[in-house]
Amino acid sequence: MKVSIVNHSKHPLPEYATALSAGMDIRANIDSPIVLKPLERKLIPTGLFIELPAGYEAQIRPRSGLAIKKGITVLNSPGTIDADYRGEVCIILVNLSSDDFEIVDGERICQMVIAEHAQAEWVEVDVLGDTERGAGGFGHTGKK
Repeated sequence: MKVSIVNHSKHPLPEYATALSAGMDIRANIDSPIVLKPLERKLIPTGLFIELPAGYEAQIRPRSGLAIKKGITVLNSPGTIDADYRGEVCIILVNLSSDDFEIVDGERICQMVIAEHAQAEWVEVDVLGDTERGAGGFGHTGKK
């Protein structure tokens, strides 16, 4: 699949790290370091603008290394970039650790996965069909 991209950052285009990677690392595009204090969230620019085909979205997900080592994650994970959005891709990062975290220019701050999606058409009914599970949820089976 080909996706149009405008790169106003100082960095190369996002790319897959391995042949079987689902996500591409996205880098911060900032003029000076940004410090995220514990429990603080900030919008981090990337300098990237994309045009996705109809029926696709870009999902913004945390990087596992930043999450486990530093407690840094994407606040609205996964974030969705719709096919009709044309603004700059910016990332909402949050620091869930007890230490300050410094984001530097070019740092890999998240990953982007391009995914196909469907749009639903609601069919209003009076009753839903029965299933074995029914309305049970949130650990209703009691199984460990």
